[in-house]
Amino acid sequence: MVRFMGERTGAGVRYVEDLPATADLVVIGGGVIGAATAFHAVRAGFHPLVVERRPAFCSLTTAVAAGGFRLQLDNEEELRLVSETVEMLLDFRDATGQAAYDPGVRQQGYLWLTTTNEGADRQRRLVEAQRGWGLDDVEVLDGDEARRLFPFVSPDVIQARFRQADGLFDPKELTFGLAAGSGAPVALECGALGFRITHGRLAGVQTTRGFVATETAVIAAGPFSGPLAALADVELPVTTVRRQKLVMPDVAEVPSGAPMTVDDDTGVHWRPAFNGAVLLFTDPSTPPSEPSDIVPIDHAFAFQLLRPDSPTAAARVAPFWREVWDRGNAHWMLQAGQYTETPDGRPLLGQSSVEGLFVNAGHGGRGVMGGPAMSRHLVDVLTGKIGPEANPFRLDRSFEPRPRLDPL
Repeated sequence: MVRFMGERTGAGVRYVEDLPATADLVVIGGGVIGAATAFHAVRAGFHPLVVERRPAFCSLTTAVAAGGFRLQLDNEEELRLVSETVEMLLDFRDATGQAAYDPGVRQQGYLWLTTTNEGADRQRRLVEAQRGWGLDDVEVLDGDEARRLFPFVSPDVIQARFRQADGLFDPKELTFGLAAGSGAPVALECGALGFRITHGRLAGVQTTRGFVATETAVIAAGPFSGPLAALADVELPVTTVRRQKLVMPDVAEVPSGAPMTVDDDTGVHWRPAFNGAVLLFTDPSTPPSEPSDIVPIDHAFAFQLLRPDSPTAAARVAPFWREVWDRGNAHWMLQAGQYTETPDGRPLLGQSSVEGLFVNAGHGGRGVMGGPAMSRHLVDVLTGKIGPEANPFRLDRSFEPRPRLDPL
């Protein structure tokens, strides 16, 4: 293993103070996508350097993710790739070759609840499609069956879909485990300032801590991927949209063994965490916003989810949330991050118009559960194992909007 001046190891992650003059691959971004890219790059024979402009690794978008994984998806391409991530999660120590970090996988399932006939029809069509893709363990439950299995379900729920093998995990443990498993050096407080390009080919990355000569780099910077690519005169078809998370520790009413529970009609969802729950909702009316290190929170968000008379109340399909509201003394805190969205809802994985400059971005709300496998795909593109014609996520594809059969 190559050592660098000023190197220290934090429970398995290699941090470096002094940048190397050269690297055969520079990965820009210290979230789950950057860590996964470095992990798979090492296994493909590269010696990557990861640069992260913040003072801590995995401290922006990944850190506020919901922490769920599911194969109940609405397209076969992503199902295949997320299946690969799930295999890694279920055998994480052996898959990563490290024991310092454990994502704590709990296969408590994903439960999708609907109170409308239209929702029930949409669920049946989606489950039929999933079974056609080989996912044959998704159950369609009528309202009574759902309440028998999950007593917290509202009497208004007429149907549910459920898969026990879906579940929950810790995104930060996943990210640090991938970084530790890669053995790649990580430079913190090292922001990318620009790219040196010679005759249309990448020649290096200029950072706040110096220049690194390289012929290959991957932009894996989440919401900042668009502005970074623009420094190389590459325009990425991405927008960033705020997503908020309501954290409520120590809420006795939340069943600790509950699945990720989704209101299939509104998109509001919650999962057990911290002896309470985290609640999430991506309001489709939220306008795009500029990428930001400090994503503003809106205190009205908590009332959207907790007030029983709100059209997006969690109590709509799980009435115990009304009891939490009526009790009134539960503590909560808000966090916010940003989705990076593409016009067709699929990520950007491939080479840009600059030879040697690659992009791994645009994962929307599926970066944590899809990122490890998507990054393997990106590395296969980088090495030529996957050619442009076989890459449905290439940057120069036709971006046709596609219908979504689930609200997440």
